[in-house]
Amino acid sequence: MTPDPQAPWARLRMAALTPFSSLDFPGHLAAIVHLQGCPLACPYCHSPHLQPPGPGALSPRDITGFLASRRGLLDGIVFSGGEPCAQAGLADALAACRAQGYATALHSAGTYPRALARLLPLLDWIGLDWKAPLDDTTPTTGRAGLGPRFALALHAVLEAGIAHEIRTTWHPTLLPPAAMLAMAGQLARMRAGSWVIQPYWRPAHLKAPPLREAAFPPALLAQIRAILPNTALRQ
Repeated sequence: MTPDPQAPWARLRMAALTPFSSLDFPGHLAAIVHLQGCPLACPYCHSPHLQPPGPGALSPRDITGFLASRRGLLDGIVFSGGEPCAQAGLADALAACRAQGYATALHSAGTYPRALARLLPLLDWIGLDWKAPLDDTTPTTGRAGLGPRFALALHAVLEAGIAHEIRTTWHPTLLPPAAMLAMAGQLARMRAGSWVIQPYWRPAHLKAPPLREAAFPPALLAQIRAILPNTALRQ
């Protein structure tokens, strides 16, 4: 019996599809599958409509038809959220992408470190959000006590040796200088090789939260680089 190409996608709640991106998977022309549901409530979230864990808008037929039509045009598939690791069907979808010759990438906040660790062998790259100091995750995530999960996720990524980016969305009211210096120290102690800081910006479609954009202080960047030299500022 011929395998059903839609079966690996049946358990995924897929909210949307970005058909082309040259930015979200370094070195690849990729499509992005946006998955529904996230347990965090980050005040700066650009996709608050993806937070509720409801059903997605895309069907397995939608995604399999798209992938078949893009062979030879795209070389990668990115899974983003919401939080993709919340969905049990993600491993099957990643395996299906790789079977069709696509490289695979994941954007995750590390909220489900054990699930993330199981997915790493199916990934070519991961963008891991380093949300907050390990002892105070509430301001940036709306949830307390997530530090141990974030540490486990980062440890799994570093141990796996997978290509990755560790990045932090910064806003001065959520991550003051003491918090950023603490995060740099934690990354250095865990032997992270690099860190990308991206100041918050509000896209045109987002009416809330009421955060003003701010420039990252050069003096603070210098202090951070004294702790973790390979720190980049993404403007």
